[in-house]
Amino acid sequence: MSLDDPVVITCSISGAIANREQCPAIPYTPEEYGAEARRIVDEGGVMIHIHARKPDGTPSYEIEDFRAITEAIRDEVGDQVIVNYSTGTIGVPVAKRVEYLRACRPEVAALNMGSMNYAKYSRSRKQFVFNMVFANPFDEIIELLDAMNELGIKPEHECFDVGHVGSLEPLIDMGALKTPLHVDCVMGVVGGIPPTARNLASMVENIPEGSHWGVIGISRDQWMLVAAALTLGGSIRVGLEDNLYLPGGEMARSNGELIAKARQMTEDIGRRPASVAEARAMLAISAPVGSGA
Repeated sequence: MSLDDPVVITCSISGAIANREQCPAIPYTPEEYGAEARRIVDEGGVMIHIHARKPDGTPSYEIEDFRAITEAIRDEVGDQVIVNYSTGTIGVPVAKRVEYLRACRPEVAALNMGSMNYAKYSRSRKQFVFNMVFANPFDEIIELLDAMNELGIKPEHECFDVGHVGSLEPLIDMGALKTPLHVDCVMGVVGGIPPTARNLASMVENIPEGSHWGVIGISRDQWMLVAAALTLGGSIRVGLEDNLYLPGGEMARSNGELIAKARQMTEDIGRRPASVAEARAMLAISAPVGSGA
């Protein structure tokens, strides 16, 4: 990749963990997702990564909530954005995750590429705030991948460490994974790879040739990792799931503010945001069924 390559700017619109007490801008209702989608698209975002919530904010894995949120986004911005569903969770059977993919047919779905300790550590308290095992065995990865292949959904391979990147090659060899790939390096989760520019470069070196790749930076290191990815030729994701704060330390008042900063950084480094049509071409996906895009 070169600096001339357009940048796919993705927004992680809500996540499943953070709440309104932590950040008032996090959308809960379908209407709020739609309003945030408008702000995201207006500022240059071309893909929205969705964790569904019920209108009271609790996480949901139900078809009706994914459908209502997706319809609200489409009603607001049409096909100006790529819809990307989360499939990563703890304690929800694969079959249930496949159900909402089958019912709603997003263009893209995240696919976590390996198991790991998944934690948040407090330096002030000298203890873990939370600490769990995020299990993603190959059998489940292949089950989700088979469903995505059948449904024509592009996998977004979320890799939390170099070993997760290495797990792509066997799946390509066995024919379960079709190239070109769309790979995201997730950095900043305790238990995964530490968030440094050198570590990002190491992950990227291991990504299969010809893949499209980007970075997902968690918490305060996000903006440094955005700058590193832009310099290395990758794409970027920001949003209220990953980080609530602008580079100056002030809390974002919307996803749109985070996307605007990401777009500014993209332009400042001499690159440009991809249009939604360019993004679909770069990720080798087609527009939604019934779309004019």
